[in-house]
Amino acid sequence: MGLDMYAVATSWEVPLSRQLEPHEYEELHTWRKHPNLHGWMEALYDEKGGTELFNCVPLVLTPEDLDRLEADVRAANLPHTEGFFFGESDGSETEDDLAFIAKARKALADGLTVFYYAWW
Repeated sequence: MGLDMYAVATSWEVPLSRQLEPHEYEELHTWRKHPNLHGWMEALYDEKGGTELFNCVPLVLTPEDLDRLEADVRAANLPHTEGFFFGESDGSETEDDLAFIAKARKALADGLTVFYYAWW
């Protein structure tokens, strides 16, 4: 139990409301219990008009989103986030987050759609 987080890339322009099958995407990155990053993604989801509970809901990430995320990661400006079984971000995740951003930028440059989702 806990916060499992994923970034995937697909050739589909916009992820469907259903969960994609493993053969339909490339897994870019995973995190386990990094709630501050999840809180950042949830705030972005809300900004983009999300209305559902942000659990197992795909969030499309644009180059501009990645620029904002990189700035916030480098500034240690991810929002403190708590949740049932979410664990705790401890600040050691910075290099891993930046590695994800680099992979996501490459996938976007290759013409793929990148999205984030979490299951908790």
